[in-house]
Amino acid sequence: MNREVTLPLIVDDRGTLQVAAADVSKLLRSLGGRWLHLVEAGADGLDEDTVAALTIELAKLADRIDVACIAHSSGSAP
Repeated sequence: MNREVTLPLIVDDRGTLQVAAADVSKLLRSLGGRWLHLVEAGADGLDEDTVAALTIELAKLADRIDVACIAHSSGSAP
């Protein structure tokens, strides 16, 4: 499952980000957290190991978005 995902930053012609990275990162992390909560609550049809792996990958993706946006804001490449 070690596929690399490239995330383009959505910027306008002045370089201003058009998507709030904090909102996207928060969404990814909260999605994983919600899945974990469902597993802990005993929801049917959810495999604990799969949910844990997906949650970790979502958190990594959120981290990469944060790093890319920080680099963009500081004017350096990620």
